[in-house]
Amino acid sequence: MKRWLARLFGATPAGPVDHPPFPSSLPVADSLLTSGADQPGAPDLDLAFFHWLAGPHIAGAAGDEALVLDELTRLARDPQAASALVPRVPAVIPQVLRSLRDEAGSSADLARLVAQDAVLVAEVIREVNSPYYQPGTPVRNLEGALLLLGQNGLRMLLARVAFRRIISLQTSRLARLVAPQLWSQSEKCAQAASLLAHGQGADPFEAYLAGLMHNVGLIVALRVIDGLVPSGGLPDSDAFGLRLVHAARLISAGIAAQWELPPAICHAIAHLGDAATPSSSLPAVLGEADRLAKLHMLARGGQPAFVSAAASLSAELHRIYATFNDTDHADQDA
Repeated sequence: MKRWLARLFGATPAGPVDHPPFPSSLPVADSLLTSGADQPGAPDLDLAFFHWLAGPHIAGAAGDEALVLDELTRLARDPQAASALVPRVPAVIPQVLRSLRDEAGSSADLARLVAQDAVLVAEVIREVNSPYYQPGTPVRNLEGALLLLGQNGLRMLLARVAFRRIISLQTSRLARLVAPQLWSQSEKCAQAASLLAHGQGADPFEAYLAGLMHNVGLIVALRVIDGLVPSGGLPDSDAFGLRLVHAARLISAGIAAQWELPPAICHAIAHLGDAATPSSSLPAVLGEADRLAKLHMLARGGQPAFVSAAASLSAELHRIYATFNDTDHADQDA
């Protein structure tokens, strides 16, 4: 934990993200999950998820696609402009995370920091009283909440609350309509990434934060579409969907660097799904978690290909997949 905090709040900010090139086209994958059910000819999961999101909102014409993609390419190269299109992480969050370096710090010290944000206070107390945490007696103040959660639980909850705001508090029409689905996928991805990280040599909290962060670029993309497409709807061609998903990842990575998140997180988002290397397994962990979360959301729709893929998961992935039901119940109770 101290290594992560030192990187996040040390003197050296995250540097420029080493973006992979922006492609003119992207191939359709041959399987739903790289380490799950290999099914040659199965639909590409990123593309299927994009079509699922776009389904109720298709109204853009093919001629709008180039205009949107040109602007997304520009924003991928200008993270400062991209970050202006989404709310920033609340200022109290880095202050609280920074305080966790101090082993002598008390729960009262943490409570005073969290108390600076009234909305955060209300969310923390509401969360710890939910069936997900199952407190023996109702928690009525911050000190009790922080004692119940502990340090790891606190930082996970703070990150979750902060990024839920970023994704959910939208004013543009498309972003507002799609935000609930994007948040659900982000939360599942973060949960899966933190669980996968334990066995693959990655930092679980970095993995969790990367999962919450990786869809922020899609919110930017939706705001761009709202501003550039007169009909206010999404174009829905395969080529456009794949390029939009790729551009959104680069934008997410750029915003993460702009916010000075750890370089490992920025790199993992930009290179999501790359094979693990001796220096970093986080891109592979994040890619696996992203696909697993998307598969869960698509399989819930009852489509045979995705239901079959979910049923064919390895034992390890199926255990993680099963935990998504707890996340769904927690959201319903919130």
